[in-house]
Amino acid sequence: MSSTTFTSLSPATPYLILFSGHAGTGKSTLAKKALPLIIQKTGKDFFFLDKDTAYGAYSSHVMELTTHNPNDRDSPYYLENLRNWEYSGLIDIARENLLLGVNVILVGPFSKEIQSGKIFDPAALGIPPETHIRVAWIDLAMGEAKFRMEKRGDPRDDWKLANWDQYAKRRIEPPTHPAIFRFDNLQFNEERFEELVDQLTQ
Repeated sequence: MSSTTFTSLSPATPYLILFSGHAGTGKSTLAKKALPLIIQKTGKDFFFLDKDTAYGAYSSHVMELTTHNPNDRDSPYYLENLRNWEYSGLIDIARENLLLGVNVILVGPFSKEIQSGKIFDPAALGIPPETHIRVAWIDLAMGEAKFRMEKRGDPRDDWKLANWDQYAKRRIEPPTHPAIFRFDNLQFNEERFEELVDQLTQ
């Protein structure tokens, strides 16, 4: 993939900012913490869209009807029959907002879309070509992520925890890309977090 040179933004340049990473890393918490800082630094409002909020109840219902396990978000059946449609729907909603001039923050793993490079390609996403795309990839050591998932007790983590070796193989490293900014969330550091927000809004 060719390197990208970022130039100064015009007032009309839309933002698409993702908070991504694997389960249990703290994506949603950090995205909500970053939102007011991003608004302050850009002077723009943002549409906030979290995958679990958008599709949690819907996917639970579908999985209850099909596999009788409403909390399944990781089995081969879910990955084959729902996963890609959820992410396509999130991108569709983001596209609609960006085309209307509304800035967007997306929260979700997006590992496949990031790995393939699609998320960095405005043409592939169907969004304005000048869109300012940034990804905050939230890192957390596997053992700590598992501990936090056990601690939070979310039933949607049951399959991951019961099939940890199989799930762990999907914890891929993100590619090297100038629009990806990594943040280690093992011990929260305010200074590093403010630096991350600066990178997302530069």
